[in-house]
Amino acid sequence: MNLLSVTVITLNESCNIAACLASVGFADQVVVVDSGSTDDTVSQAQMAGAEVSAQADWPGFGPQKNRALALATGQWVLSLDADERVSPELQQEILQQLARVPAGQSVAFEIPRLTQFCGVWIRHCGWTPDHVLRLFRRGEARFSDDLVHESLRLQDPGTQVLRLKNPLQHYSYPTPEDYWRKLERYSRDWARQRHAQGRRVGMMRAALSGFAAFFRSYVFRFGFLDGAMGFAVCTMQGQAAFGKYFELYCLGRQSDKPKQE
Repeated sequence: MNLLSVTVITLNESCNIAACLASVGFADQVVVVDSGSTDDTVSQAQMAGAEVSAQADWPGFGPQKNRALALATGQWVLSLDADERVSPELQQEILQQLARVPAGQSVAFEIPRLTQFCGVWIRHCGWTPDHVLRLFRRGEARFSDDLVHESLRLQDPGTQVLRLKNPLQHYSYPTPEDYWRKLERYSRDWARQRHAQGRRVGMMRAALSGFAAFFRSYVFRFGFLDGAMGFAVCTMQGQAAFGKYFELYCLGRQSDKPKQE
């Protein structure tokens, strides 16, 4: 049986997938689940030796990651996004930690994530420290069914969660355009999911959420220490908070129109 499986979901990640997969060349199995890329993501993943599964539909981030998880065969699973990289230091730490875990012990690992914005590593703003639960025994965890902002759910509440020291490198926003593109998709999916659950908000909630997100990130989470890029990140976080609630507000207005007529 394989020791470690790495799972990645993709959609038009030709600029990221090669570097991502190169960083996990130490894994025994790499699974890529693609949701209809129109670039060469699939061919790059295949050339890198990954097992690629092409899916025609898009069920959301959580369900898609569970599809990849179902294809893993290793004793351990490391779930990555295509814009993340495992450094040599993190690779060594992962292998050392897995070798130390006694057979049958329920353990999962959180990994600190360091995110880069427009070529600058952001060390505050609420982005750092950012501990993500990504490394776990196969069969002991699943992702939530959320369309966006999915979370990993451990099956056994008694599972011990340990933290690794070396960061997972996150190249999420090389340009402002990348941020706006992700923001549009995340805001739409978040709002649609909350709308389907019967959630409604007013314009005041949207405005206050945007202001609070900026103030929290820039002041309480020391975004000002990241200089000009910290200010940009905190401003965009405020816009992101406003955007998702505004999207939900508009959906509520649309659904209420027939009732008013």
